[in-house]
Amino acid sequence: MRSAGSLTIVLIATAAGACGKSGPPLPPLVRQPAPPTELAAVRRGDSVDVRFLVPSANTDGSRPANLQRVEVYAYTGPANLTDDQIARLGARVGSVDVKAPRDPNATVDPGEPIGDVPPPEGPGLDQGAVATLREAIGASAMIAVELPLGRGRSALETGVVALAGPPPLPPTRFYVGVGITTRGRRGPFSARAEVPLVPPPAPVAAPALSYTESSIRVTWTPAADAALGPGLEASTDVLPARAIGLSQPSLAYNVYQLSAGAGPGLERSETRLTDAPVDEAQFNDSRIEWGAERCYAVRVARTVGGLTVESDLSPPACRTLVDTFPPKAPTGLLHIPSEGLVNLIWEPNGEKDLAGYLVLRGAARSGVLERVTPSPLQTTTFADKVPSGVGFIYAVQAVDRVGNISAESERIEETAR
Repeated sequence: MRSAGSLTIVLIATAAGACGKSGPPLPPLVRQPAPPTELAAVRRGDSVDVRFLVPSANTDGSRPANLQRVEVYAYTGPANLTDDQIARLGARVGSVDVKAPRDPNATVDPGEPIGDVPPPEGPGLDQGAVATLREAIGASAMIAVELPLGRGRSALETGVVALAGPPPLPPTRFYVGVGITTRGRRGPFSARAEVPLVPPPAPVAAPALSYTESSIRVTWTPAADAALGPGLEASTDVLPARAIGLSQPSLAYNVYQLSAGAGPGLERSETRLTDAPVDEAQFNDSRIEWGAERCYAVRVARTVGGLTVESDLSPPACRTLVDTFPPKAPTGLLHIPSEGLVNLIWEPNGEKDLAGYLVLRGAARSGVLERVTPSPLQTTTFADKVPSGVGFIYAVQAVDRVGNISAESERIEETAR
């Protein structure tokens, strides 16, 4: 009995211990927006255009993103700065407001329909939209960030290692984006984009335009830029120098189509037509649209150390495309005489803008042909009623929708029975 009582007391004490006080309450889950994606930076002249996709989900994949704005930071210096160092030492070059959820915790998991939660609201861009910012490159952008070592801390502890020798070439400016929550907290930083801080090449003069019925040809005078990169100068007196570890700078060209019809003082939108910079000072555009105005401009692209900087835009060249190109002359004209009739047949033309055919006839002796069809024929046959025993000469012409008339087909002579 004594042993049994002791066992009972132990069990009760164990149960009482299991029902002790609960621990402190867990903090509420704070959702963080995913970083901006597809961030790219392009330097043109003395400015840099930064483009990225606004996040539409959180780091755990839930949607919509707990996001109020996206901030873009930039710094000049080494590539190995931490995100915290960029936030402290970098320059905030711009901010884009984004439509935010009223309740950041009202989300759907990946794969679930987004319509189950209220959509983000307020001013700003839609989540998932494309955003662009521009930074003007001034004197301050050329100054590299200084990384303090901190009291009592070594260079290795701060992530800064002093290396002997000159700084890396070319000097580089980095850009990074970060989403800010509705409570003002930063999410993870995006991947970094970089641009060189070498002098931009000089722009070229306005291009020249010419076109055929199948393509538009854009040509320009090649760039006469002699700058080879930071610290390198062209000289005809000595052998050319080359920095060890730095590829030789190269010049090429990017061609842009500009929006047509912009009024005075209005900036034209640009669409780049070259997938990669072209080496030759010419470009062919096969997109023909009669009656449309096309405007083109060129930027010189200097590439050094694997990074590219473009010149300012050349003056634009515009041209309204007018169809002045006639169809080809019809071929295969044959005649089949019958009583009181001359039957003609020919091969069809293949032009997309063909409107029809015109039949010409003249006396065999004169050789002068006149039109016998008042309007273009839609078929490739024609029966001409003429007096029997009289000889005539025939030819056919093709005409397009704007009235361009082809040359004559081969002439044939026939006499009705």
